[in-house]
Amino acid sequence: MSEPSEWLIYRGAGEPHGGITQLPPPPPWRDFAGRGDNSPDGEGVTGDGRDGSADRRLGGYRHEAELHRPGAEELEMINAALYLRRPLLVTGSPGAGKSTLAHSVAHELGLGRVLRWPIVSRSALQDGLYHYDAIARLQDVQLAAHSATGRNGANGTDGADGAYRHDPSADIGSYIRLGPLGTALLPSEQPRVLLIDELDKSDIDLPNDLLNVLEEGEFGIPELERIADRLPDGEAEVLTDDGKKVRIKGGRVQCRAFPFVVLTSNGERDFPAPLMRRCIHLELGRPDHQRLATFVRAHLGDEAARAGDDLISHFLERSRSELISTDQLLNAIYLTDAAAPAGRDRLADLLIQRLDRPR
Repeated sequence: MSEPSEWLIYRGAGEPHGGITQLPPPPPWRDFAGRGDNSPDGEGVTGDGRDGSADRRLGGYRHEAELHRPGAEELEMINAALYLRRPLLVTGSPGAGKSTLAHSVAHELGLGRVLRWPIVSRSALQDGLYHYDAIARLQDVQLAAHSATGRNGANGTDGADGAYRHDPSADIGSYIRLGPLGTALLPSEQPRVLLIDELDKSDIDLPNDLLNVLEEGEFGIPELERIADRLPDGEAEVLTDDGKKVRIKGGRVQCRAFPFVVLTSNGERDFPAPLMRRCIHLELGRPDHQRLATFVRAHLGDEAARAGDDLISHFLERSRSELISTDQLLNAIYLTDAAAPAGRDRLADLLIQRLDRPR
């Protein structure tokens, strides 16, 4: 066992030193190394070819671990959403595995990178659909007009006075980027996986605003619709959430395969009945010891799971009366295993603090 101060990198002594080089590799769920190709199947790929976002969610040891098999109800509700082409509304306490579910489905079915839309109180429907940067476009038009003033030529020039004339529809697609929801609704042979994370944090209007798009599987981009007749073949090239360029015809996006949509909620609010009837509802209960041990094994390996078995048991005991998260358990097992501080149990309790205590 290490001395109490041996594992400390920052010592509070006020004297510069090179201790930062002694940091061990990051926890697998906090490893952001190596972004690779930006395709839907490859964005977030690490330097060795693995999907970094999947590793962070599912665990870098997931193939070595005996992965937990979802219960019958969980499997049935996931498959019901796949068959019925309906969104899956997943509720449960923090760290119950709601977000991981989307990554697990995408990984097993080979559906590429999960498109993630993290919801905050200011999130609006258009944030998920697309963003049009009108200010950048105006600035570019003004700069182009200024630099080209006085030039002659067939393209962009008035033959009478030589003044620059810029076709406002020529490059509008360069200033439009589809959001996660907009990208998920692009026509494709296989569905994309879309994670709309923590919907209960949203403004009161967002759940209702989602209804029409999720029901119809299409939406329009007014900036393109207005000038569709002036675009070459009625199409404009825009950027997707994956960073790829796609062509939009007539200013409308209409899906071919409806995406597998996972909406997550911590159960902090009720949703309107019209949204509930359009969703398949799955509630994730508190994990048991076997599921937690498998969760730890998938992220940290078998040795760390065995070493942290007592922390798992203590976590389960506390979770019966306190709101605590499995993320906290992972942090505690990783740090107490990697650093091996003398006050192991005390440090674990500091890291696993109840989330529902008065502040």
